[in-house]
Amino acid sequence: MIALEIFLLLLLTAASAAVWWFRDRLRREHAAHAGEIAAQRAQREAELAAQAERTAALFDRMVEGILVVGADGRIRLANRAAVAFFNVSPPAAGRTVLEATRHHEVAALVNRLEHEAEVLNHELRLDGVAETRYLQVNALALRTAAGERDGAIIVFHDLTRLRHLEAVRQEFVANVSHELRTPLSLIKSATETLIDGGKSDPVVTARFLDIIEKHANRLTLLIDDLLLLARLDSGRIEMKLQAVPLQDAAQDALDDAALMAASRHVKLDNQVPIELAAQADPTRLRQVLANLIDNAIKYGREGGRVVVGGRALGAQHVELTVRDDGPGIPPEAKARIFERFFRADKARSREQGGTGLGLAIVKNVVQAHGGDIRVESGPATGTEFFITLPAAANV
Repeated sequence: MIALEIFLLLLLTAASAAVWWFRDRLRREHAAHAGEIAAQRAQREAELAAQAERTAALFDRMVEGILVVGADGRIRLANRAAVAFFNVSPPAAGRTVLEATRHHEVAALVNRLEHEAEVLNHELRLDGVAETRYLQVNALALRTAAGERDGAIIVFHDLTRLRHLEAVRQEFVANVSHELRTPLSLIKSATETLIDGGKSDPVVTARFLDIIEKHANRLTLLIDDLLLLARLDSGRIEMKLQAVPLQDAAQDALDDAALMAASRHVKLDNQVPIELAAQADPTRLRQVLANLIDNAIKYGREGGRVVVGGRALGAQHVELTVRDDGPGIPPEAKARIFERFFRADKARSREQGGTGLGLAIVKNVVQAHGGDIRVESGPATGTEFFITLPAAANV
């Protein structure tokens, strides 16, 4: 009997120990499982945060401006481009579109999305102090799975450069049309005069044939300049680069201009150092110098002086200058002097027979060499053009 009681006691003790061990194991497994869940949750949250940072960084690298608006009408996200377009003071998030952009038209677009699924190709004009910007706006309404409004996403694409290029193209076409129409009208008028009986008078015939030849040559020059500019713009022009002694190049251009200079009693002076050399296309460089020297003679002072100079700019570049002592370029015209068909003195330029493309060609040729050109001018100092070119290693 005692042995049985002892056996039962031992059995109960073993059972209690087994229950305790089992419960302890369950607690340990539960704690381990809870730790795994917490670790997984933390890892997932870290992954979501990293993904959000990558998305925000991606949006900030985009050239298009992006605004993400919540259902409450407040901004959730504004990328760097959008902030720059509207000069938004940080932070943009949490503010209404009108508060952030200070532009009623943008706020009105967001309001339209309450009733429309999307707004496409809306053009927005931003008048700033420095410049006017043109933006193309595309907006999309965001909806939940149940179809309820969940905000909007608005994308702004900058059209400013395209609008500027379109304006330049229209101005260019208008200028070409005008430049072609003037000599064509004179040629047509002279031809009609000869046809109507003027050809019977040798003196009249000779005079009107001179007019026809003069303006036909002007048309030829204009077309040649336009074709050259087109080749320069497209990069199809071939530069035969070699070491060019700049004193010799300047002298060749000055010799070509000697007759024109003599007709206006202008003294030509070559002050380019003999050791100076550039890596350039000799033909194109001569064209640049000839154009600048011709302009200096035409628009400088009669009985004045034109000087071609030069110097080394370190080991990598050289500088050529063409200076006159004429009346100079008006300040308002200096910024536009290299534009196509721009003339500071339109009447005098046409009288001299220019196409209005010479300085545009000069700038494009110099840039095709990897160089640059600038101008300084004043009423008491005349006009001086500065050309920077790559230096030649050896002459």
